[in-house]
Amino acid sequence: MNHFTGIRTIGVPVGDQDRALAFYTGTLGFEVLMDAPLPEIGGRWIVVAPPGAPTNLALTPATSDEPVDTGIRLVTADASAAHKHLQSEGVDTDELIVWPDVPPMFTFRDPDGNTLYAVQE
Repeated sequence: MNHFTGIRTIGVPVGDQDRALAFYTGTLGFEVLMDAPLPEIGGRWIVVAPPGAPTNLALTPATSDEPVDTGIRLVTADASAAHKHLQSEGVDTDELIVWPDVPPMFTFRDPDGNTLYAVQE
């Protein structure tokens, strides 16, 4: 019996919510879906997403100084162009991987050092 129909929000722990918001909106081009005070979590409930995406990210206050491997794969129409853009913005990126029969992809980190992935659709 399947009670679940999708995934809406994935939390990404960040040390500085304003800095993270600037990165995810300014550098990655995400839209702000919600930004509301939430003292119960020690900060704000900030939700961002690529325009029109069904899944979004909550930029939640970190409970540790350790960065995490989010496992999040962001889809792009052109991995090479996305890679060049992030490098030009000074984002910590790994090499663009282009292997036969595998979509081009690369790994990068947000300002807190959290690992994200970009995969060509």
